[in-house]
Amino acid sequence: MNKPGPLTAKPLSTLLGATINDAFAKQGFASRELVTRWAEIAGPEIAAHSEPLKLQWLRPVEGQPQEPATLILRVEGPMALEIQHMSSVILDRVNRFFGWSAVGKLALRQAPLSRRPVRKTVKPPDPAAVAREAEQLEAIADEDLRTALARLGASIKRN
Repeated sequence: MNKPGPLTAKPLSTLLGATINDAFAKQGFASRELVTRWAEIAGPEIAAHSEPLKLQWLRPVEGQPQEPATLILRVEGPMALEIQHMSSVILDRVNRFFGWSAVGKLALRQAPLSRRPVRKTVKPPDPAAVAREAEQLEAIADEDLRTALARLGASIKRN
């Protein structure tokens, strides 16, 4: 009887990569990196107020070279004028990322950005409270378990 091989967890990006790439391809993106790495490509100032929606490619005409695409950006209303003035900088950065002149124009759509919720950082419990909890757990022989339970108890009492 053959033993099954070792089970290993696979990253979610590996399992869903093809599906996500298909969704981005429908929006004209050859790869998802333009969207996922937008802050690195455009810079933090521009990325704070804009996000790429799609790349719009013109239909190729037989015998003619391929025309550059139009990058459609969602921009917060008040920053649209500023981003329009920075369009040449944005085009340079995007084309540098692609390694060729893939994008020739920007089109702006004013709308609220889809913001990711900011994660709340949790403060560690007070060391004095952890020490008080640890005193009550002296019956537990395992030091690591006692420390973990003391931190848990101090955190619960704090909240």
